[in-house]
Amino acid sequence: MFGGLAADAALARPGARVFDMTGRPMRGWIVIAGSAVTEDEALGAWIDEGRVFAASPPPK
Repeated sequence: MFGGLAADAALARPGARVFDMTGRPMRGWIVIAGSAVTEDEALGAWIDEGRVFAASPPPK
């Protein structure tokens, strides 16, 4: 899950889209196409970015 500007930047990357399984998009949730993470480095970059976001304190 990403918030604000981080979500906008993530969605601008190839293979990224808003998570939507029911016709109701989940704000801040992003799905990455498997074709966008075929290389270990690309997958690792997404994992690292998510880990940093998850470890950051929520905005006040």
